Amino acid sequence: MTPEEILSYPARILTQAQREHYFEHGYVGVESLIPTATLEELIRVTDEFVDKSRAVTQSGETFDIGPGHSSDKPVLRRLKSPDDQHEVYWNFATGIMADVAADLAGPNVVFHHSKLNFKWFDESDTVKWHQDIQFFPHTNYNVFTIGTYLADTDMKNGPLAILPGSHNGPLYDQYDKDGAWAGCLNNEDSAAVDMSKADYLMGPAGSITIHNCRALHFSPSSKSPEPRPLLLNCYSSGDAKAYTAHPQPTSHTYEVVRGEAVRWAAHDPRPCQIPPDWSGGYTSIFAAQSGEDKAHTAGMM
Repeated sequence: MTPEEILSYPARILTQAQREHYFEHGYVGVESLIPTATLEELIRVTDEFVDKSRAVTQSGETFDIGPGHSSDKPVLRRLKSPDDQHEVYWNFATGIMADVAADLAGPNVVFHHSKLNFKWFDESDTVKWHQDIQFFPHTNYNVFTIGTYLADTDMKNGPLAILPGSHNGPLYDQYDKDGAWAGCLNNEDSAAVDMSKADYLMGPAGSITIHNCRALHFSPSSKSPEPRPLLLNCYSSGDAKAYTAHPQPTSHTYEVVRGEAVRWAAHDPRPCQIPPDWSGGYTSIFAAQSGEDKAHTAGMM
């Protein structure tokens, strides 16, 4: 569906101005959107998983842990596939978040994946400039991610930053010079990004961020000793069909969460880079950007 067609449908959660901002700039932030009771439940369950991670000694199917992780000092970088880990996360993804998604995808909305990323007081927690769609190409670019801050977020704890209008710009090569998947722009392309134009999306716990799959984004390292969790849910319009292996499928992958299944795909003529063959498994963007899984992805095409 075109933006004009989507905007012709009544808004469910977002204002019309917020929807228009998303389509024009490739992103939008909304402060304090999540109801207090819902937010408190998400935080409670998240705290339980952080405690569970204390017993983990290496990254696996549930937890991606960072250097220095221990039972005394958990350094949990990601809770993988929260939609499969606890019903609270899935209820959230199919509740208010699915209504937000319908405001931008149109009446037919498909769930793609979820993840819960953490920021810690550690230089290694920087997420470099990248675009999402090269991880999971679709027939068109009506694919986006909605992030929910589970803690107050400002410049001290690594907010999400977007380059306005970049969703209408080029897609970048996210392989390194050796042909291994890096999941980010190379140093030369990153250096060319006009940092003065970056918009840092901040707000109290319960605020949301939404960015298009083509939008350039990153997040700086946290300077706070307290972890900053960001719950991410990715959706697509019903007519955007994936054509490569899903990086980390769950029991809910490609489930229709609003409207109905669409039998005709819409095709955007702009090309998309193909990622490695994820059918053999995927770690995380942290591992890719730090080079931890370089051997795993080199030459996987």
